[in-house]
Amino acid sequence: MFTRFTTIVKSLKNLGKSYSNQELVRKILRCLLRSWSPKVTVIEEAKDLSTLPLEQLLGSLMTHETKMKNHENVEVKKKKTIALKAFREESESDEDDDIVLISKQFKKFLKSQK
Repeated sequence: MFTRFTTIVKSLKNLGKSYSNQELVRKILRCLLRSWSPKVTVIEEAKDLSTLPLEQLLGSLMTHETKMKNHENVEVKKKKTIALKAFREESESDEDDDIVLISKQFKKFLKSQK
């Protein structure tokens, strides 16, 4: 964004239209998305926009962008959960246990029928 902005400002300067540093800083701050509004407010209140160099503004915005991306990555990593499905192979002992259980139930059924 900053490169495109600088290119446009240089082109306008070549055409005879020049802007003060304060106007350029305000234009950059004004074009940022709503998600940047807390950072814009902090910059406007904490710094003198008439003396704030564009490079310092760019550095501040890039630092904030990096922090926002890192914060998003941490949130994404925290939200990822893995649910594993349990799978149990039946072994011969499990089958033997099933047969023993069925035979006991069958014996109880036969006793109740007598």
